[in-house]
Amino acid sequence: MSKVIKNGTIVTADRSWKADVLFKHGKIIAIGPDLHADHEFDATGCYVMPGGIDPHTHLEMPFMGT
Repeated sequence: MSKVIKNGTIVTADRSWKADVLFKHGKIIAIGPDLHADHEFDATGCYVMPGGIDPHTHLEMPFMGT
């Protein structure tokens, strides 16, 4: 089963652009204009970006009684 996120603004570390993102079996297989799939999600006005991780932690620093 394929899925496509349509009309979103793709944001990466170095640029942003409008395009569709096509997925199949949980993997991105294409990024480009006018892609189609079994299920389509409209992302007009939304950002499409990779998941973020906040690596800034202080696990060994006590804070407010922790």
